[in-house]
Amino acid sequence: MSVNKDIFRQRDANYDLQLAGRPRTVWEHATRISEELVPTHCSFCGVQCGMNLKVKDGQVIGVEPRNYPHNRGSLCPKGIVAYQQASHPDRLLYPMIRRGGKGGKLERASWDEALNYIVERWQRIQAEYGKDAVSIYSGSSMTNEKCYAMGKFARAVLGTRHIDYNGRLCMSSAAVAYAKAFGVDRAPLPLTDIPEANCILTVGVNLAECFPIAMQWVWKARDKGAHLIVLDPRETPLARTADLWLPVRPGTDIVVLNAILRQMIHDGLIDEAYLRERTNGWEQVREEVESYTPEYAQKISGVPAARIVAAARLYGRAATSLIMHARGIEHSTHGVDTCLACVNLALARGQLGKPGGGSMMVTGQGNGQGGREMGQKANQLPGYRHIDVPEERQYIADVWGIPVDELPWEGAAATEMVHLMADGEIKSTMIACSNLMVSLPDNKVVQKALHNLDPLIVVDFFMSETAELADVVLPTTVWCEDEGTTTNLEGRVIKINRAVDPPGEAMPDWEILRELARRMGKGALIPYQTSREIWEEVRVASKGGVSDYYGITWEKIDEQSGVFWPCPSEDHPGTPRLFTERFGHPDGKAKMFPITYRPAAEEPGADFPFRLTTGRVVYQYLSGNQTRRLGFLNSQAPEPWVEIHPHAANQLGISNDEIVRLRTPRGSMQLKALVVPSIRPDTLFVPYHYGHAQAINQLTNAAVDPTVKIPEYKVCAATIEKLSTAEPLPNTGSYTTNFTAENAPKMFPYVVGETKGK
Repeated sequence: MSVNKDIFRQRDANYDLQLAGRPRTVWEHATRISEELVPTHCSFCGVQCGMNLKVKDGQVIGVEPRNYPHNRGSLCPKGIVAYQQASHPDRLLYPMIRRGGKGGKLERASWDEALNYIVERWQRIQAEYGKDAVSIYSGSSMTNEKCYAMGKFARAVLGTRHIDYNGRLCMSSAAVAYAKAFGVDRAPLPLTDIPEANCILTVGVNLAECFPIAMQWVWKARDKGAHLIVLDPRETPLARTADLWLPVRPGTDIVVLNAILRQMIHDGLIDEAYLRERTNGWEQVREEVESYTPEYAQKISGVPAARIVAAARLYGRAATSLIMHARGIEHSTHGVDTCLACVNLALARGQLGKPGGGSMMVTGQGNGQGGREMGQKANQLPGYRHIDVPEERQYIADVWGIPVDELPWEGAAATEMVHLMADGEIKSTMIACSNLMVSLPDNKVVQKALHNLDPLIVVDFFMSETAELADVVLPTTVWCEDEGTTTNLEGRVIKINRAVDPPGEAMPDWEILRELARRMGKGALIPYQTSREIWEEVRVASKGGVSDYYGITWEKIDEQSGVFWPCPSEDHPGTPRLFTERFGHPDGKAKMFPITYRPAAEEPGADFPFRLTTGRVVYQYLSGNQTRRLGFLNSQAPEPWVEIHPHAANQLGISNDEIVRLRTPRGSMQLKALVVPSIRPDTLFVPYHYGHAQAINQLTNAAVDPTVKIPEYKVCAATIEKLSTAEPLPNTGSYTTNFTAENAPKMFPYVVGETKGK
């Protein structure tokens, strides 16, 4: 393996700076001689912290933080151990084929055998059932280059319209909301702007656990006197430090947001000049929110009216205010609407375009932003072009060198593809960088769908719960065994550098696609010999699009410590802050939408009196396929639990650490109870990072937002039962107690006041 020594020059300067002028010790001299430090970024969340990987004798042996602008030399628990994936004993090292049919075993195969088998089966399926009978289900925790190659392979090589990715389960609500409101789908400001905010309102984001390093910017704002308001059903670590916690019933955030806006109108805290000059639709929004009184909002959401009024005044009186939101509101059958309600608040205060002001989606996956701009989303082409716009279709067809009439139209969303698999319309799927058996709701349907596929192909570096069901498993690389770019939650494009060679026969995803294309007689469409060749094509394919990467070179990324898109030319510095003068719509104005509250798809009742919500914990990541294998992380959170408030636990006779049964209309599972006062007594919480019998998504509701098809992970009806050692309760049937949805609010020990002290 050859390594470009130029990438170490800045590393050396940083290293010397860290010594602070003192002489190196003998140990430091010896270590410096025997190790190389490869600058790169973390593989996990959307912050994408800078780090240096320690490489010795062809192995990654450690990590140190890198002084990059958005993490400033800090790493969270996941970042500290991410490098341990590279040489983990569970790595997949060679291709496998399931011999003897669905009941057979996965056995070692050569690359030639595995790839030829896939191509032969795909060609037969497409000849008999049409091109759309084969699909690609991709992921965002890959480089932009890999995501781009996935989209191009599906549409230009396979000719299928069915390609989507796991960002459908993460950011699609916020993405569509921002595109509708602003004409651009991106957080409009960098993390480093957050300290300029005088008030921060977080909505459905557990920032301290899910994005620990981003918290430093909130603390800097707090140190400067910023107020903090947290809208969340759980008193998260962030909420415990807030001036005001709004303990909302899951699924009712719109009511609170509309009531805050109404109160701001009545208090005269609206920026009328900004609304006139820079927005459309304000009068309809004003009319809609008038009925959302604080008292009405309290009745629906459970948040005391006095706290809603206090929140409106804290937020509305701040000279600069910032709303940060994430999956707590986006995982919903009305996720797009809730994001738009946040946007309405920010626009009504005239905050978009201010340093430190406006609204900010907090992207979850490492490349959740870039992954949806590269053309692997069902309705999008590279550069955030729309697949149904004739001139945009023509542009991409010309870049790819195919007739425009061969470019497929929009296919099914990821959540819809599963049902097409279950119904037999999709006959074969290749899944890359996704673990459907953990990440999708109602996984009994998912299991049926995957069993129906012949063949099911999974590309991964660990044997996931989904790979266990595959007919073909192809071993790929972890992030530090290839190079490329990712785009973090700010819209900052950063560089991933290759530190070591992949183990065994593992191969980067884009090389797998190249070899498949060659065997299908379409090698000219995926001709790349290096990932940099893909990047140069990405630049051209995105040119002139909403997410314009054309001016971003790998050298420029290193020189500037990342480059923000849009960056239309090589002499352009990039765009850290959006909307300072105009929005992305043709008239330059933002669009506001009146948002009406709709209940969740499944509300509590007599048999299921609780609201079940799910989310992350600091020590695990997404489906857990990576973090459950990393010793320190898994030792801190080795299994899921169900959080329940002491009032509810006392009513049901449930003790802390007791094994209980959790039930929803879709089934049941057993897990430990964690009795905590930091959750509403009508709400239960379970982390979603676990597989097999511990996967909470066997119980969640598969209902989706009608606009973007994102599932409603964050609320469904549930009940919790104390197990009898003498006679365990059956898994089906009704169970009622005197704790009901109706009396829950009376049991919640609110302390109502203007603010809660810091």
